[in-house]
Amino acid sequence: MSDHLFIITGGPGSGKSTLIAHLAAAGVATMSEAGRAIIQDQVAIGGQALPWSDRAAFAEQMLGWELRSHREASAMPGPVIADRGVPDVMGYLMLCGLAVPAHVRRAAEAYRYNRVVFIAPHWPVIYGQDEQRKQSADEAAATFRMMERVYGDLGYHLLPLPLAPVEERAAFVLAHIAQAAERS
Repeated sequence: MSDHLFIITGGPGSGKSTLIAHLAAAGVATMSEAGRAIIQDQVAIGGQALPWSDRAAFAEQMLGWELRSHREASAMPGPVIADRGVPDVMGYLMLCGLAVPAHVRRAAEAYRYNRVVFIAPHWPVIYGQDEQRKQSADEAAATFRMMERVYGDLGYHLLPLPLAPVEERAAFVLAHIAQAAERS
């Protein structure tokens, strides 16, 4: 069962990774984001599976990462919070105007998470670009809307994170995870 696996999704630069690092420091089990690590690895080896070189290959790399993360997190006790999930790969492909291969759709339908998905709204005040995050603010907002659509279409209940300091966001996430545990 995957009820103990929680996703935090949204557009780039919306505070997801900062929140997840804060939760990890507080002792919550977490799974890291695929995209940034894949970009760093591909740049280091001169690979082409990059969002600015070969988006389809980048998506396949992300899918492999998310499937492995799901498998590892499923074996862990207690709540596990992941920085994105399998459905994000589907959203990425759709955002890029690429076809979603049947195996990606099957993965998003088969590899499930807790029904409650935390989504970080686009937050222009904290958005910034860097070596791995090259999207414009408009692209970041479009990514948020696409993740909203994909997770909603897959039957998840989206819970927007407050636009608040990381401590407040962490308390919000932990309170909702505790409520989900009580319902189980």
